[in-house]
Amino acid sequence: MDHPYLDAPGPLAFAHRGGAAAGDENTAAAFERAIKLGYRYVETDVHATADGVPVVIHDPRLDRVAGRPGRVASLTWADLSTVRVGGAAAVPRLDEVLDAWPEIRFNVDVKDDRVVGPAVDAVRRTAAEDRVLLASFSDSRLNRVRALAGPRVATSLGMRGIARLRIASTAGLPLRLPSSVVAAQIPVRHRRITVLTPRFLAYLHRLGLAVHVWTIDDPNEMNKLLDMGVDGIMTDRVDVLRDIFAARGLWPA
Repeated sequence: MDHPYLDAPGPLAFAHRGGAAAGDENTAAAFERAIKLGYRYVETDVHATADGVPVVIHDPRLDRVAGRPGRVASLTWADLSTVRVGGAAAVPRLDEVLDAWPEIRFNVDVKDDRVVGPAVDAVRRTAAEDRVLLASFSDSRLNRVRALAGPRVATSLGMRGIARLRIASTAGLPLRLPSSVVAAQIPVRHRRITVLTPRFLAYLHRLGLAVHVWTIDDPNEMNKLLDMGVDGIMTDRVDVLRDIFAARGLWPA
């Protein structure tokens, strides 16, 4: 856990999509709200436009977040930049976000194969290698990310990687991981399977991995996870998680 991305006192509080419970997500306004609350870690997502610009949005389409039809991958940046919600830009560029908050660490979920190269380029152009973690559910996509970004940019594990770790943990077997993998970012449960158990948490810690859990909005569950010893929690309810951290003396000054 000695990567610069993780050099803040833990456990870490992540504003998931900037705090989606407030009604908007992955916007400059959402990030600004979370940062004003004191968040130093922000989770976000990235897709690529038709002309290869990495943009911050969770869905491949605009319908839910912007109230209009259209696929991100079918629009140029010039077209997408005109989309407004409440008078403000609905979808910012990744490099703009990284430049706007140079003191903030971003957890970036790489949502599509087409955005791998553009996202890595944006991280390099903004000199953000030490304050970005690139994540994905897709192990093959993460392999491409690591090949392009090299060991300096932190990464997490995909779904198959986590499944392999779960299997290895039952036998107590060590597992060799790519050098850029600094965290296992997991749900408490996946369908009917309990993913996070005390035994699995201890195993991940023995491998030297930070364990970040998503997406937790219930205050009782937040407290249980902190008692268990997780290293980070991602939440849409940024005010609730902040208050729980503050009550425990964990909120940064």
